[in-house]
Amino acid sequence: MKKIIQTSEAPAAIGPYSQAIESGNILFVSGQIPISPKEGKIVSTTIAEQTEQVFSNIEAILKSAGYSFQQVVKTTVFLTDMSHFATMNEVYKKYFTENCPARSTIAVKELPQGALVEIELIATK
Repeated sequence: MKKIIQTSEAPAAIGPYSQAIESGNILFVSGQIPISPKEGKIVSTTIAEQTEQVFSNIEAILKSAGYSFQQVVKTTVFLTDMSHFATMNEVYKKYFTENCPARSTIAVKELPQGALVEIELIATK
């Protein structure tokens, strides 16, 4: 059974998709870009600030679905510039300190709304 996860504490979807879908004991979180849910737009310009906003959005979605970062098993990080990798990684490791999830990091030409970073993930109960 598929359950739609939606919270006002994270930005609304900007297309025909859900913030997250829970199927059984698995949560699939759509790629999150650094949109402030209060402002409705990207409000930061540095990779560190944008990564923090992405994790704030992810945390709100996880919490609303009854999950935590400890239950994340896979992440995919999209960066518009691989020179941002080290800075993104510094923020990333604040959220995953031990028993870290599997991860892929991919360089892309561009992201929606000019974002520098997007992160999607899968969590299990």
